[in-house]
Amino acid sequence: MIVGDRVRLRAVELDDLPRYVSWFNDPEVQRCMPLCTPLSTQDEEKWFQENLKRNPEERSLAVDAKVEDEWRHIGSCGFIGIDSRVRCAEIGITIGDKSFWDQGYGSDSLRVLLRHSFDTLNLHRVQLRVFESNLRAIHVYRNLGFQEEGRMRQAHYHAGQYEDVLIMGLLREEWSANEEAQG
Repeated sequence: MIVGDRVRLRAVELDDLPRYVSWFNDPEVQRCMPLCTPLSTQDEEKWFQENLKRNPEERSLAVDAKVEDEWRHIGSCGFIGIDSRVRCAEIGITIGDKSFWDQGYGSDSLRVLLRHSFDTLNLHRVQLRVFESNLRAIHVYRNLGFQEEGRMRQAHYHAGQYEDVLIMGLLREEWSANEEAQG
């Protein structure tokens, strides 16, 4: 497990899958993801088996929040790919349990994942993609030091509209400087 102050990242377990199916079929959650069709339990079981075949460093992780004296599963995060030669990776995060939105759990989760990226996996660079309409996520990413590096024009289609996809990146030294400044 990778533990932070308010969250921990852990391996995804089979009994987590019903929560993922529920979250990823919620239109509000799905709006921030590149999903556009309903997800079945069988789809998620297939994904789970494929996730287990990936390199351990690249497996998706469950996000748990500390609620009083218990841990509650609230989302998912992880690496979309790690390039070992360049020491970079693309990351993704979803807080699926909407009752935990706008309370800092996404920021905490991403901070723990970034610490793991730079301090444990020895990555030099982390990048992500975000829909331009996902202002909440963009705010979090900028606060953590991510810089907008590019824009894929009208690269996402949802609800009859095209929107841009931003590419944001963070270098190890920027992460370190941001962490020092945050104290």
